[in-house]
Amino acid sequence: MRAVRRGFGRDRRRVRGVGAGRKTRRSLAVGGTGPARALNAALGSWTGVRITPMFGRWGYFAGETLFACFPLRDRDRDLWIRLGPEDQARALGEPGVRPHRRFARRGWIELAIEEEADVAQALRWLRRARAAAAPGADAPEAESP
Repeated sequence: MRAVRRGFGRDRRRVRGVGAGRKTRRSLAVGGTGPARALNAALGSWTGVRITPMFGRWGYFAGETLFACFPLRDRDRDLWIRLGPEDQARALGEPGVRPHRRFARRGWIELAIEEEADVAQALRWLRRARAAAAPGADAPEAESP
């Protein structure tokens, strides 16, 4: 059954998933807002990294492997990063880093990115995640925080 929206004397069909998402569509058009924009700018400059929106998050891929994702919505701030076992254990020892609520056994961690200044700490773990996702690729250039 189709959802029909009535307005101003004519029938218009409502496409699911785009009705209330004006802010999200605008965010996609400009490459993110706030910390997401800073993350997208940094990761977009790395060779071999592809950024694509997926299931309400920015997905960061090295080749065909997803190595991190960050929410599209500005009010959500949890960055998910997939690391190798050694790096995951080391990351969990830092303040603000916690195991992913569902995929911790697969190497995923969560890191809160509240403001653009937090992006520098995240980039350290994102470099390692990208290296683990695409072992043969060149490492991205280290940037000073």
